Amino acid sequence: MVEAGVPKAMLIFIVTCFKQGQIDGLEEAFGVLNFIKIPSAETKQFLVENVHIIESLTWVLCCEMKNHVTVKSHTMLVLKTIIEATNSSVLERLKPEFFNGIVRVLRSGITQQGIKAALHVLLEACPWGRNKILMVEAGTVFELIELELGFPENSTTELILGILFHLCSCPDGRAQFISHRGSIAVVSTRILRVSATADDRAVLILSMICKFSGTYMVLQEMLKVGAVSKLCSLLQVDCAKYLKDKAREILRLHFEEWKDSPCFGGSQGI
Repeated sequence: MVEAGVPKAMLIFIVTCFKQGQIDGLEEAFGVLNFIKIPSAETKQFLVENVHIIESLTWVLCCEMKNHVTVKSHTMLVLKTIIEATNSSVLERLKPEFFNGIVRVLRSGITQQGIKAALHVLLEACPWGRNKILMVEAGTVFELIELELGFPENSTTELILGILFHLCSCPDGRAQFISHRGSIAVVSTRILRVSATADDRAVLILSMICKFSGTYMVLQEMLKVGAVSKLCSLLQVDCAKYLKDKAREILRLHFEEWKDSPCFGGSQGI
């Protein structure tokens, strides 16, 4: 089917549906693409020949249709393939509708496979400052925290924390992060419970929050939900030296505010 040009034909059909505003046949087209997959080389060539594919897939994400969970999950898988094959000039010009569509799908619910694909797409787009701003404006930070509160599998947590790390590097992202009552708790809870990758991303998130948004309320919240205790624990366990150093840096930065906490007994090498 690949040799016969079926993937390309399905992608052309999707673009045609977008241009004509029709949804008949979309479920079947995405089902075929999900079954046979799209070769990387063919994806890159199609992107050169047709500049409307990302816009077309964004349109599908926003369409109302039957079996929307299946269709939009398959759409996210195709979008992941497309985004991974595209070049930086396309990634840096993604539109607000692109991110709004992904966030809307995460909010309404799709399959676990679709969620992972959506997270991969967001992570691919994170390095560009403009994209981070658009993601924050789309409410991505809030939705990621809500998703993480559902205790997803470890690989999903790593993706979520990776995106949150990027978004918390900008002021509006940090503001949206601390405005969610469960943000600091859910991030700190994942430290030493998921993986070394999750530890790295969670500690860096807390570092940025403490350094740039460390208000009295935020620092007290960190004490309350156990974030400070987790940072202290990092100094006692076997983990990467740079993580210990980062944890120590955070603790020293706000030692005066936290010094009366029981977890500071003996200063623990701080």
